Amino acid sequence: MDGTSDEGNGVETLAAIRRRRQGRWLSWVLVFLSCVLLLDGLLGEHGLARTIEARKELRVATESVERLRQENAALRDQARRLQEDPATLESVARRELGLIRRGEILVVVKDRE
Repeated sequence: MDGTSDEGNGVETLAAIRRRRQGRWLSWVLVFLSCVLLLDGLLGEHGLARTIEARKELRVATESVERLRQENAALRDQARRLQEDPATLESVARRELGLIRRGEILVVVKDRE
């Protein structure tokens, strides 16, 4: 025998068997590595799951920043009105501090509990 396959008899040489086994082993290694890379891409530190989570956090933070900007604008407007409009200042003083003008009588009505 010269190490080649005898196709007429269906007899396989040792080298052909080794090549086939090596091919199977290589295929399994490639499948395993592909699975590892796929899982890392989906679940790894910079994977798909982390990216989705980061986008959600970004959306929440963006909404919070927008809400704070609106609140800031409203507070700036209120501060401007308190400085420029005496009626606004009087209204806030009456409501929050319970102040009254001279000659007015303060009447407090309590609910029965």
